[in-house]
Amino acid sequence: MTKMIQCISPVDGRVYAERPALSPEAAAAAVARAKAAQPAWAALPLEERIAKVKAGVAALNADKARIVEELAWQMGRPTRFGGEFGGLNERTDYMSRIAAEALAPMIVEETDRFARRIEFAPQGVVFVIAPWNYPYMTAMNTIVPALIAGNAVMLKHASQTLLVGERIAEGLAKGGVPADVFQNVVLDHAGTEKLIADRSFGFVNFTGSVAGGQAIERAAAGTFTGLGLELGGKDPGYVMEDADIDWAVDVLMDGAMYNAGQCCCGIERIYVNHRLFDEFVEKSVKWVNALKLGNPFDADTTLGPMANARFARTVRAQTADAIAAGAKPLIERQNFPADDGGTYLMPQILINVDHSMRVMTEESFGPVVGIMPVKDDAEALRLMNDSPYGLTASLWTQDPDRAWTIARQIETGTVFMNRADYLDPAICWTGCKDTGRGGGLSVLGYHAVTRPRSYHFRKVKPQ
Repeated sequence: MTKMIQCISPVDGRVYAERPALSPEAAAAAVARAKAAQPAWAALPLEERIAKVKAGVAALNADKARIVEELAWQMGRPTRFGGEFGGLNERTDYMSRIAAEALAPMIVEETDRFARRIEFAPQGVVFVIAPWNYPYMTAMNTIVPALIAGNAVMLKHASQTLLVGERIAEGLAKGGVPADVFQNVVLDHAGTEKLIADRSFGFVNFTGSVAGGQAIERAAAGTFTGLGLELGGKDPGYVMEDADIDWAVDVLMDGAMYNAGQCCCGIERIYVNHRLFDEFVEKSVKWVNALKLGNPFDADTTLGPMANARFARTVRAQTADAIAAGAKPLIERQNFPADDGGTYLMPQILINVDHSMRVMTEESFGPVVGIMPVKDDAEALRLMNDSPYGLTASLWTQDPDRAWTIARQIETGTVFMNRADYLDPAICWTGCKDTGRGGGLSVLGYHAVTRPRSYHFRKVKPQ
């Protein structure tokens, strides 16, 4: 019996979309088509590949109205935010602009006696397993450089955003990317793991949970397949005594609450110098109370439902456990009447928290944040590093030298100063510890989807 993959809408709980999972035979045939199509794609001039990929992204932009509506139904993001096109276009333009330099051969010698160089060859077929929280940007972070570098790409999208892969495939096809060079495939977990175990791919990029990353590693064990894994996070903010407090509140609260807190690099815990603590908390509460929880199609909604009821249950459980252990909630239930106990979840700020509480140590991935006072940089650094994760950290100070000193001691992938929850395509997106391994975007993003190939040509016979 064919297994159906379903998207249950968080807006109203109905089955919004469903598709049959590919059989093992159909999945293997899709891989075979990708492998057969890849050499001709790689043989095209770089400028032609770039043009087709950019035309595909332009086609996605032209479909913005439908895409924004579908995103609201699939994962609950309010339509007022207009989708993910700003970041998608910025990243596509940047990766296109640096492609020639990033993929240029490294010339060691080019003389009448020797040609010695390193070139960057495509991995072959790149498999992208994409998440639902930023379903276009996270997928295209790898798809764009992989296609530009000459790979074929197969995309398996999350069931929660089942239609996103179809829209990407439609857009890239309109841009001129051949159908077998980019394929959207619908797979269950077993089918996904079998393809990886069968050495179907030159490189696999996965964004998701730690447990999901562990399953990918197990499937790839012994295959020597390259893996890029962006997994969990518990990103901290640290507000120092010289910080611009209004700026810090605005950015950190947005980083904690935007997209219902469902951001890979969202702010999940905040440490504030004790001198600013009361003022910071007071202003944060005012900021959060100005949010409007509701139907994502309503123009005044700034906080939509979480993507799935089980995600909301996790946040509610962490919050309840913290309160039972002595944490104090500062956001009152009556300010958010749309909280229905299901996917619609009110935001929350907690104080009197510590690291014995799950809400301060385990990934929440929802609209809750704990705020702790600290006496100095040493205490803040110890608490920021007291985590199994390491994706980003956000420092707030007017002293860059102080920030550099602290930043180089934080166990994380990216450190921001006076910024948070942003992915800069010019610098490598990476993490450490249980956040995973590998790197995307920047020049290093091209290195992930290619492999070095060395050439040593001797042109003349030695005398």
